[in-house]
Parts: sequence; C-alpha cells; structure tokens
Amino acid sequence: MTVQELKIERESSRNLFVLWFGVFMVGMGFSAITPFLPLYIKELGHFPTHLLNLYSSLTFAVTFVMMAIISPIWGRLADKYGRRVMLVRAAAGMAVVVTLMSFVGNVWELMALRALQGLFGGYISNATALIASQTAREKSGRALGILVTGTTSGQLMGPLIGGVIASFAGYRGSFLLTGGLLFLVFFLTLFAVTETFKPVQRASQREDKHWFKKLANREFIFGLFVTTAVIQIVNTSINPIIALFVSEINQTHISLTILVGLVAAMPGISTIIAAPRLGKWGDKVGPQYILMVGFVLAFLVQFPSAFVTSVFVLMFFRLMIGVSDATMLPQINSLLTKYTPTENISRIFAYNQSAASIGNVIGPLVGAFVANLFGYRGVFISGALFILVNFLHFMTTSRALQKSEK
Repeated sequence: MTVQELKIERESSRNLFVLWFGVFMVGMGFSAITPFLPLYIKELGHFPTHLLNLYSSLTFAVTFVMMAIISPIWGRLADKYGRRVMLVRAAAGMAVVVTLMSFVGNVWELMALRALQGLFGGYISNATALIASQTAREKSGRALGILVTGTTSGQLMGPLIGGVIASFAGYRGSFLLTGGLLFLVFFLTLFAVTETFKPVQRASQREDKHWFKKLANREFIFGLFVTTAVIQIVNTSINPIIALFVSEINQTHISLTILVGLVAAMPGISTIIAAPRLGKWGDKVGPQYILMVGFVLAFLVQFPSAFVTSVFVLMFFRLMIGVSDATMLPQINSLLTKYTPTENISRIFAYNQSAASIGNVIGPLVGAFVANLFGYRGVFISGALFILVNFLHFMTTSRALQKSEK
C-alpha cells in the first residue's frame, strides 16, 4: 500500500468514526424527546385533552414532514457543493434549534422550532452519501453497516436516553444537554471530517434536469425507497401503544417505566451488534440476498409478536426486530450506492431520507388507527402485512432488474 493510499484509508476511517458519533447523536436528538413531548407541551399551557393530543401529534410530525420536503433540495446542493458543507450546515442548525427549544414560552414556538429542526436536517443522508462515495463498492456494505448502527441505535435508544436525562435535568435541561452534544458534533464535523470533492460541471447540471427519469434502474431504486419507508412505518407504528401494551401483559413487579425503556431499547442494542457483520456478509454474497433474508426474518418476528403474553418474550422479539433492521438497512444503502451514478449519490440518499421521514410520520398514525379498530395486538399484525406486501414488491422489481442486466 502506497503512502497516499494509506493516508486515504486513515481519513476514511476517521470520517467513519466521527460520522458514526454524529448520526448517533442526530438520531437521538430527533427521538429523545418522544417520551416526554406531551408532558413538556402540557407545561406550556392549560390544554384540554383533545388539544393536548393534537398539539403533541403536530409537534412530533412537523419535523419529519419538513425533512421529507427539504431533503431532496439539500441532496441536490450536496452533489453541487460537497457533502461536508451540508454536514456542517446541518449540525450547526440543529444544535442551535434544539438548544433554543429549552427557552420556548408556548407550544407555537416549540412547533416552529421543531419545523426548523426538520428544515436543517440532512446530516444522516449526507453522512451516508459521503461514506458511500469514499468507500470502495466491494467494501461499502461493512462501512455503511457500521454507520447504520449509529443512526438506528440513536433513533431507537433515544427515548430511553431522553427519559433518563429528563428525569434528573428536567425537560428544558434535556434540550440544553442534547443541544450541547449537537454542538460537539458540529465541531467534530468541522475539524475532523475531510472530503475530496469534485463538483458536477455546469453543463452536466443543465442536462441533469430530469436525472431520476434517466436512471437505468429507477423502478428498483424507487422500490428501495419504499422499503425504507416501510421499515420506519413498522418500527414507529408501535410508539403510540408500546407502553400500554407492556402494561397489559406485564406480570412482574418490575417498574413499568424500566420495562418500557428496555423494550424500546432492544432493537437498537441488536442493531449495533449485528449491522457491521451483516453488512460485511452482504459484500461477500450480494446485498440483495441478505435483504431478502431480512424480509423473511422481519415477518417471522413481527407476526408472532401479536400473540405474546410475557414481556420478556416481547423483549426477545424486539431484539430480533433489531437484527432484521441490521439485515435490511445496510443492504438498502449498498444497493443504492451500487446502482446510482456518483454525481447523483447525495440526491439519492436524500430521497431515501425523505422516504424514512414519511415512514416516521405514517407509522404512529397507522399504529393509533389500527389499535383503535383491532386493539394493540393488531398493530403487530398490520406491521407483518406491510412487510409481506413490501417483500412481494421487492421480488418483482428484483426480477425486472435481473432481466435488464442480462
């Protein structure tokens, strides 16, 4: 290995380490307030129950709606000016906005800041794009798998961490602490992340107006976006009912708060352990095959979750859901990297981030709707049906892709 190659490898390793911490903190920052958001809103005014529920839902959803809308724009700018610039912008913006949330005086200010949090998003998608562009494609599965552990574990463990912080620092203190950690992410990104970026030429940009329509595998890529959305729908659909369901099946004397936190944390724990290994496996045998295994595993775990009578069995199934996430998410990123031209990679991952945000909005709505009609157990069955339909769609687009490649 030459000196130059050794330098590039060290820079890539440093980038992966810093960005893992960054996406973990960003994922946690988005989800950490979930346990106490309604309680914080309750402190900001005297609302009847129906208004409190409405304001809580709107305040939660507005962040992801804004992300879904703005992510493609940030992706286009990243392909034009570089991913590192977008990472610094996103980290700085979110650090300021989350810190300001601790000083709000009413629910409308909080809602506006949550919207700005979504507006300044794009850290995760640009981190993924930067790692994907810097890593050799035959090794991208492992690198993206490691990065996914930061994103997913931050999102899934955020509620547990946020609840612990709020218990000793208060709601406003938790925003200050989270904002401070995001400022640390900003400084680490600014001074420790490097990128050798070659912008797309202006002539190419003019010709690229309808770039997505010109992609040879656009139906397959769109199917991967759908899969990302479905994963988030299934993961977040239990958010409105998880505490109530755990309370219903709990036959122990352990604190309900602790049990709910453990159930919520299980997927993140297993994702951290499994994703890098499964990503490396995907590099060897092909990411599409590992993704198929993930679909099967997700269905086999999600469906029987509807019939559990023990909270410890539920914990095991949630642990396995994390393994299925680790099986699927890195492979989606690997396949997007494989079938996307380098000059469009930031936009593709931005659209994938939009799909994830849409899933984060739809999931809790689906969970609440199904629970009202069919009870808590129906939420797990509906999630299994989402997975089954998505698997059939993925198999259809995969066959079409294989025929086009012959």
